[in-house]
Amino acid sequence: MTDSAPPSPPTIGVFDSGFGGLTVLRALIERLPAARYAFLGDTARLPYGSKSRRTIARYAAQSARFLVNEQGADFLVIACNTASALALDAIQDAVSVPVLGVIEPGAEAARAASRSGDVLVIATDATVQSHAYAAACQARGLRGIEKACPLLVPLVEEGWTPSPAAALSFAAQAGVAPPQGSQGAQVAVTAEVIRIYLAELNAEAAAAGLHPDTLVLGCTHYPLLRALFERAVPPGMSVIDSAEAAAQAAVRIFNTLPASFGSPLPSVLAPPQVVEIRCFATDSVEKFERLGSRFLERPVGKVELVDLGG
Repeated sequence: MTDSAPPSPPTIGVFDSGFGGLTVLRALIERLPAARYAFLGDTARLPYGSKSRRTIARYAAQSARFLVNEQGADFLVIACNTASALALDAIQDAVSVPVLGVIEPGAEAARAASRSGDVLVIATDATVQSHAYAAACQARGLRGIEKACPLLVPLVEEGWTPSPAAALSFAAQAGVAPPQGSQGAQVAVTAEVIRIYLAELNAEAAAAGLHPDTLVLGCTHYPLLRALFERAVPPGMSVIDSAEAAAQAAVRIFNTLPASFGSPLPSVLAPPQVVEIRCFATDSVEKFERLGSRFLERPVGKVELVDLGG
C-alpha cells in the first residue's frame, strides 16, 4: 500500500481596487504562511470611490470571478474598503466560495477593544460616504464618528512614511523623533497631517458628547502609518488596524472551511520555505512592482497584466 500524495494547499484570493490591500495580504501570510495566494489589483479602474454602486459591483464581481474561476481561489478576502462597503453582496452572488470583507472585522475588533463604546473611524471619502463603518459599529452597540482623510493615501504612495525600523522604534519607545534629513522631514509632514485630522475628529466627538477610546484605521493604506497614529492618539486609546483585523477574521473563518467544502482542506500549520504568491494588475504593473514591495514588506515579484474587460 502506497501513501497518497499530500493534498495541495488551498488558494486564498485577495482583491483590491489598487495595491493598498497588500497590507491585508501581508497580515494573511503571517498567519497562514503555507497557503497559496493570488492577489489582484484592479488598477486600470481605480479609484472605485468615484464610481456608482452598480459599476463598483460589476467591477468587483469580475475581479472575484477571475480569482475563483481562473486562479482557483478557495476563499476570497476583499481587501478594499469601498468594495466591501458597496459590493460585498454582489461579490458573494458572483462566486461560490466564502467571501470576507474588511469592514465587519474592523468593527468587531473595535467592539472588543472599546470600553466606552465610542469609536473613531478614519477612511477615504468613498468609504465614509457609504457610512458602512458607522452602520457596522451601530450593529455592535457602538457609537462611531467617521472622518475622511484624503491627504493620507497620496502621502503613503509617495513614500512619506516611517521605515519599518523607524516604526519599530516608535512602538518600542514613546517620544522617539522622526529621523533627520529629507526622509525625516517627509515623515514629519505626514505626522502633522495626522495630528490635524485627529484634532478635528476629536473635536467633533467632544461636540457630540462622545468619549472615544478606540480609533479604526479604515483604509488598507493606513497600516503603513500605524506607528504615527499610535504616537498621535491620546494615552490609552486603542488603534485598530483593519488589515490585521481582517486577517485574524480570515483565519477564524478559514478554519471552518472543511465543513463548507465537504472534505478536509490541507493544514497550513507548517510554513514552507517560500510563500507562493502570484500578483495580477489590470494596469500600471511597473508602479505595482515598485510600490507593492513596500506595502507587502517583501518582493512582489513579476506582476502579471490581465484584462477583465470594461
